[in-house]
Amino acid sequence: MSNSFKGYTLGILAAVSYGTNPLFALPLLNAGINASSVLFIRYLLAIPMLATMMVIRGRGFGLKRGQWFPLVSLGLLMAASSLLLYVSYIYTGAAIASTLLFVYPIMVTVIMAIFFRERVSIITITGIVLAMAGILLLYHGGGKVKLSLVGLLMVVGSALSYAIYLVWVNMPKLKEIPTLKLTLYVIFFGTFLFACNFESSSFIVLANSPWLWADALAMAFFPTAFSLLCTSAAIHEIGSTPVAILGAFEPVSAVLFAVMIFCEPMTLRLGIGILLIISSATLIISEGTVVKILIRVRRMFPRIKRK
Repeated sequence: MSNSFKGYTLGILAAVSYGTNPLFALPLLNAGINASSVLFIRYLLAIPMLATMMVIRGRGFGLKRGQWFPLVSLGLLMAASSLLLYVSYIYTGAAIASTLLFVYPIMVTVIMAIFFRERVSIITITGIVLAMAGILLLYHGGGKVKLSLVGLLMVVGSALSYAIYLVWVNMPKLKEIPTLKLTLYVIFFGTFLFACNFESSSFIVLANSPWLWADALAMAFFPTAFSLLCTSAAIHEIGSTPVAILGAFEPVSAVLFAVMIFCEPMTLRLGIGILLIISSATLIISEGTVVKILIRVRRMFPRIKRK
């Protein structure tokens, strides 16, 4: 398996698993547990999962002096993104928030272009435009739906935090840290942000329902431990920008879960939106091949020299 194929596969898995956030978080929020407490439980349960994986694989837990600050920063960025997203569910609804969150690939592309002089190709721009068009089609709001400004700002803040995280996790000091260890420390440091507003009564709510415990465990694994693990590994293989754009699969997975689990109708509009998003991801993945084909076509029509 080539590094590129492995990276793209991990990027898609990360997006799909992160798209399960509303699926597992909403039952806990609807049960009366506040967003900070839900996230504290989510991160707290994810830590022993990752620590066990590290012990099984024989990984050490030690860090070098220069790695502490970047990891603390990454943990706080990821925690801030999660908290803003969960609170935005209250103002805009989970479906709309999950869709609007997908502005983060554009933010990553802009950050990489401005601060790291990364070249933005026409194919990358086309892929982003296709993905955004698909996101607009996935949005269910009609003319009478008014988006909350507070909710909108929270989603944008969540997207910006996540975009900075995706760029920062690719810095040279962190590339030498094994993905499993990096993910563990990101979640560990992020937990402190939620501890300030944690309500101990949350455990009483969980104790009264085995289903809520199952939700909490699934939330700790799929959109947290597994998703961050795949994200970090994918970025190390193919870079921040492609991984960000592959996040298009996140709202797609959210829509599919809604159709399959909550029996929401699959309309033509949703179908076209999903097709556009998958097409954008496919275009980005096959960018090298597309460029080669375009060059070959261009060579078939040589310029006529003027006399």
